Amino acid sequence: MSETNGAPAEQPQSLPERPKGEEEGEKGPSKNALKKAAKDKEKAEKAAKRKAAEEAQKKESEANDVSAEDYGELPMIGSKAYTAPSVPTTWVELAEIAQRYSSQSETEGVGAQIVFRAAVENARNQSAKLSFLVFRQGADSIQAVVAASEKLSRQMVKFAGSIPAESIVDVHAEVQRPREPVKSTSIQHLEVHVQKLYIVSKAEAQLPLQVADAERPIPEEGKEDQQEDEGRPIVGLATRLNNRVIDLRARHNDAIFEIKAGVVQLFQEFLFARNFRLVQTPKLLGAPSEGGASVFEVSYFDKKAYLAQSPQLYKQMLIAARKERVMEVGTIFRAENSNTARHLTEFIGLDLEMAFKEDYHEVVTLLEELMLHIFNGLRTRYSKETDLVRSIYHVEDFKLPAAGAVPRLSFAEGIRMLKDDGVEIGEFDDLSTPDEKRLGALVLKKYGSDFYVLDQYPLAIRPFYTMPSAATQAAYDAKDPNAGYSNSYDFFMRGQEIMSGAQRIHDAAFLERRMKEHVAPVDPQSEGLRDYVNAFRYGCPPHAGGGIGLERIVMLWLGLPNVRLASLFPRDPGRLMP
Repeated sequence: MSETNGAPAEQPQSLPERPKGEEEGEKGPSKNALKKAAKDKEKAEKAAKRKAAEEAQKKESEANDVSAEDYGELPMIGSKAYTAPSVPTTWVELAEIAQRYSSQSETEGVGAQIVFRAAVENARNQSAKLSFLVFRQGADSIQAVVAASEKLSRQMVKFAGSIPAESIVDVHAEVQRPREPVKSTSIQHLEVHVQKLYIVSKAEAQLPLQVADAERPIPEEGKEDQQEDEGRPIVGLATRLNNRVIDLRARHNDAIFEIKAGVVQLFQEFLFARNFRLVQTPKLLGAPSEGGASVFEVSYFDKKAYLAQSPQLYKQMLIAARKERVMEVGTIFRAENSNTARHLTEFIGLDLEMAFKEDYHEVVTLLEELMLHIFNGLRTRYSKETDLVRSIYHVEDFKLPAAGAVPRLSFAEGIRMLKDDGVEIGEFDDLSTPDEKRLGALVLKKYGSDFYVLDQYPLAIRPFYTMPSAATQAAYDAKDPNAGYSNSYDFFMRGQEIMSGAQRIHDAAFLERRMKEHVAPVDPQSEGLRDYVNAFRYGCPPHAGGGIGLERIVMLWLGLPNVRLASLFPRDPGRLMP
């Protein structure tokens, strides 16, 4: 083969292959090809005729649709200029209707005309002339009937039964009484007969998870890989949290966060009535404030900043500023790599601090009264929500002590109870989670209460600002400065800690000494602590307080298996989205 400039020389081209079915001298397609083309043409003509007939039938049907203006998908609200109707629409809530016509009378409310907006929980065509839907607002749901008549077309019936679940609709309807109570809805003594039905926002037909499946328990520990239970899919916690917007639509989630808001309300109303002032302390710090451990570092312009792991130091500084009773509801950040069912890296803290006159137990007593106020408030005001959640996560009713009879044990007494029960533990050892739960069970058995206080913790396992007990101070030994007990306490629900607190050191010189000799020493003159220590140089009353984990209260009150279920969009070491 010869080459020119490195390129291969041209090769002679071969003749193109003769098409199949053609012989030498043939000029057109074969008979088979002609037959196939004729058949294809005939099919196309039939399909076109069929389509034309369907279109004609559809146009005729639409022309004869008596309900043509009474159903359909509305233009996106906001996409067109709004013109107020001459007669304003009176919108109602399902709960309001259920309450208004709550009697057992078979005629009360019948025929009342109402307009409401709701989500479609489910829709189905019973027949060409009848569809059933369930509409929902929050925790309230009602059955709806769409029945063909002289005034309501079959086309509207078909449309109603095909609306995707979770779509938002506007409903014009007439109130009626069902022949029998509707057991599948929360409003059982009423139903609505639809007259007009418009889609405001249409949901996609395929959802990442069904709301009905989110209204079941999360898989038990060790059964996360189980796919089905009684023929229904099991939706794990990760899937729920990844699709949290849909998950939060579940009725029991409505109840969980009603209760969570209720805890905050009860906390504040109790303390407002006792002259506490609501404050907001910084969440961005220029330096780690409590020893530097477990803090998140963030970029702050041209320097580093840190997310507050507690409002503790600021609460005390406010006491020194003569604000003698303060409370806060705020976000707390903990950079602890704890992947447990009861830990979050971001949670809501219910904090308080107050000056006392003679002894820190004045504060402990107030805290006990506060918690009983919250528990009793949840029991009386949120019994419906509590019962709903506990019907999914089965747990015993929370057992409360009588007012003034909260079990208050010393730490030493708690250790003795554990030892008597066969637990190997040292006198000054910190309690592990299993130890706490076991002690909670022992307290419940002995005192009949799921709520108790453990007082006088060992000094060595409490923060540097904790006041040593009087006996510990009297027996002070510079060679072992962290021996003994402290004026500190933890509160427990169902054997798990919900609050930690103590009397704080309010004397600057003593505070400096304790900071230096603490198990984990800190520098009183460090950038993050200098202003805090100086606050006590100008006179400060004795004070104590505590920090309560809001999600922990909700979890333990309801018997939830995981604290993440009590957080709208939880954050843990592995989750920053959504």
